[in-house]
Amino acid sequence: MLQFLPEAVRTPLAFVLVLGVLVFVHELGHYLAARWAGVHAEVFSVGFGKALWQRTDRRGTVWKICWLPLGGYVKMHGQERPEDVSEEERAAWNHNLTFHHKSLGRRAVVVSAGPIANFLLAIALFAGLFLIAGKPTVEPIVGGVVAESAADRAGLRIGDRILTIDTTPVTSFEDIKRIVAPRPGQDIDVRISRDGAEQSLHMTLGGQRNAAKAVGLMGISGNKAMFVPQSPFESLVGGVSQSWRIGEETLSAVWQMLAGQRGASDLGGPLRIAQLSGEMAQYGVASLISFIAVISVNLGLINLFPIPVLDGGHLVFYLVEAIRGRPLPPVAVEYCFRAGVAVLVCLFVFATFNDVSHFGWFNWVAKLIG
Repeated sequence: MLQFLPEAVRTPLAFVLVLGVLVFVHELGHYLAARWAGVHAEVFSVGFGKALWQRTDRRGTVWKICWLPLGGYVKMHGQERPEDVSEEERAAWNHNLTFHHKSLGRRAVVVSAGPIANFLLAIALFAGLFLIAGKPTVEPIVGGVVAESAADRAGLRIGDRILTIDTTPVTSFEDIKRIVAPRPGQDIDVRISRDGAEQSLHMTLGGQRNAAKAVGLMGISGNKAMFVPQSPFESLVGGVSQSWRIGEETLSAVWQMLAGQRGASDLGGPLRIAQLSGEMAQYGVASLISFIAVISVNLGLINLFPIPVLDGGHLVFYLVEAIRGRPLPPVAVEYCFRAGVAVLVCLFVFATFNDVSHFGWFNWVAKLIG
C-alpha cells in the first residue's frame, strides 16, 4: 500500500485520499438530506476549480471531481436568495424543488446533515477497526519509571499493576492520565498489585506546565497496547465513545486557546494535515483509517461553529429566523457573510503560517539569506 511508496509520492497521495473521503462524505450528507427534503441538487463537486472528471446522472445532477481538493460543495436548485437573482432566473425555478421554498425545519436538516455525516463516518471507522482488529487498550501496568519522579520516590516499580487511585478504580492507562492530569502537586494514594500481593503507596504528584496550565504527572509509562476483541455491539459502542472523546478534547483545546490557557501554535492547516496523512500512511492502513476518523470529527465540529459561511452560521440564521418569524434583512446577512469570510481567511493564513513555522521553512530561508 502507500507505506511502500517514497515520501514525496506517499504524502500527497495520502493527503488527497484523506481529504477526498472527508469531503465526499460531508457533501453526501447534504446531498442525501436534500433528496429527502425534495430539493434538486444541480451539482455535486469534490474539490474546486476546473473539473478533472464529470458526468450527469439521470436526475440532472452533475457529479464532478476538481483539481483543488481543499473542499467541495453541493449546488442546490434555488439555493440563492430570491433577491440575489434576476427575474429571468427566478422564473426558471421549479418552486417544488428549490431550497429556499422549503420549510425552515427541512432547510436546517439539509444544512446540518453534512457535519452529522462526518460524525457517523468517524463512528463507523472506529467501530470497524475495533471489530476487525480489536480495541487498543494499555493495561495499567507500569512499563517504565522516570528517575526522581513522583512514582520513583514513592517506590513504584516496573511490572506493578495500579488498581486504584484515591479509591477510584483504574482499568487502563488512560484512566491514570485522566485522574492524574488535573491534580499537579497534590497528594494521592495508589493501591497496586505486586507479585500477587496488594499494597498501598502515597505520593505527591509532579507537574509539567503546558502553555498557561500545569498538568499532573506520576512519571511512569505504560506497556504496549493490547488489542482486545470486541463484539459488533461493543465495537459500535466503542466507536461512539471514541468519537465523543475526540470531540470533547477538540472543543476543550479550542476553549483553552480562546481563554489563553493554550498556545495557538497547535492550530494547523492543510500543510499539517498533509504531513500527518503521509506519516499515518507510512504506519499502515489501520493508522490512516484512524486518522481519517479523527479528522472527520474535527471537520464536523468546525463546520458547526457559528461562523457565517459555515454550516453552523447558516443554522444560527435559521434560529434567528425562527425567533423573529422572518429572515434577517439581506443587508445584515451580507455583512455577516463578509465577516465570516474574513474570519476564515485569517484563520487559514494563520494556520498556514503555523504550518510553515512548524516545518522550519522560515529558518531554512533565513540560513540561505544569511
